Amino acid sequence: MRQLYETIVISLAVYNEMVAVSTVVPGAVEVQTLWWIQTQTVANVQSVVALQSIQDDIDLGEAEAMALALELKADLLLMDERRGRALAANYGLSVTGLLGVLLQAKRNGFIPFVKPVMDRLIEEADFRVSSQLYATVLKTAGE
Repeated sequence: MRQLYETIVISLAVYNEMVAVSTVVPGAVEVQTLWWIQTQTVANVQSVVALQSIQDDIDLGEAEAMALALELKADLLLMDERRGRALAANYGLSVTGLLGVLLQAKRNGFIPFVKPVMDRLIEEADFRVSSQLYATVLKTAGE
């Protein structure tokens, strides 16, 4: 991630979702220790409430991530949840998910193959991906 993005800014709700749970969440240690992953509070709390009222199945982390991306005029929003991605796109935000990050990492030569990384995510981190999306990602990666 550091090779692809100079800095990653996460909202306080996203930080709390990652570190304040009883089980170990992949990335929890990193968001607490890496200097280039910064936690920032959303300035306009009303925008978070508004986002959640527009679509009631958007959780606090997703709403704060979108609000923060809008406030910061972020180049890219990293989000995997389909419902959140659709809403973010409606606000003109550029959105990618973890699989998009893997594809970019391969294009930039940081990883040789996407498939073993995806397989590890599915097996070890309970990452959910449909068989159709799995096949599409592999095809896009040329694997």
